[in-house]
Amino acid sequence: MKILITGAAGFIGFFVAKSLLDKGHTVVGVDNINDYYDRNLKYARLNELGIEKQNAEKCNLLSQSLKYKTFSFIKLAIEDRNNLPKLFSDQNFDVVCNLAAQAGVRYSLENPEAYVDSNLVGFLNILECCRKYKIKHLVYASSSSVYGLNEKVPFETTDPVDQPVSLYAATKKSNELMAHSYSHLYGFKTTGLRFFTVYGPWGRPDMAMFLFTDAIINDLPIKVFNNGKLERDFTYIDDITEGVVRIIQKPVSEQLEKKGEFKIYNIGNSKSVKLMDFITAIEDSLDTVAKKDMYPMQPGDVEKTWANVDDLITDYDYRPNTPIKEGVQRFVEWYKDFYIS
Repeated sequence: MKILITGAAGFIGFFVAKSLLDKGHTVVGVDNINDYYDRNLKYARLNELGIEKQNAEKCNLLSQSLKYKTFSFIKLAIEDRNNLPKLFSDQNFDVVCNLAAQAGVRYSLENPEAYVDSNLVGFLNILECCRKYKIKHLVYASSSSVYGLNEKVPFETTDPVDQPVSLYAATKKSNELMAHSYSHLYGFKTTGLRFFTVYGPWGRPDMAMFLFTDAIINDLPIKVFNNGKLERDFTYIDDITEGVVRIIQKPVSEQLEKKGEFKIYNIGNSKSVKLMDFITAIEDSLDTVAKKDMYPMQPGDVEKTWANVDDLITDYDYRPNTPIKEGVQRFVEWYKDFYIS
């Protein structure tokens, strides 16, 4: 298959692209390489895929990978209404996987416009291109943040999600509504994935895994919100990647799938881990006790996330199996190798 991966220089996008390439698919990667976090990490991910920094910077021009014959990359923002359709017209994709987005709950309090540009305008452009260029299947990133003030656990996709507590969450719920409209109106399949706290090697510097490890190694205190009374469905990147790739690879057959099918799945570890236990796993991996500064609950945060992934197990035999201690150890080893060695 020929697959478009947007957000290919991002954490999840990088792993999904690499997995698909290793399985023999043709992949075109798109990313605007913005400065929300360290661009050098994004360039390093692309370098692992065979795209050198000078080629990654060529705006609106496809660069061929030096490592994978079936991978090419283009620096392009999905909100670019002129050049995105040109890419679709030239490439004839079978499947589109939209992982490009302005991420981060707390940053949405500081820069809401970035979320409107990428998560709303950009996603509309993706939908329009899928409609115009007859894409059979759009797989896209949603978020566990859509559950907002929902108190019932574990979270199920049938739960009401009309109480978002951040603009980021509101844009992701909007994506689901927009996808539903396009599936209904134009007859192509859309699959939304509500990701739950993804962590692992090559992870984002604004995520807890990275922040805690970095602070402990540098003998700095870590910020522990809600006085540590938080729980998250921490999901290792390999488990996330396996689920996304299974969904992308499953053929869309008109005989087996309803025309215009719209699906939403939770994609998580299906276990809730206490934040303090997560911190302990990092401390054990580093053989260091963290200095902890306790803070109150932050605006936009929720106390607990926990995914019910039964639908994903039924439809795709998705079974996450990475223990938290093992996943944390792998991240710590990567961090030391990438930043210290």
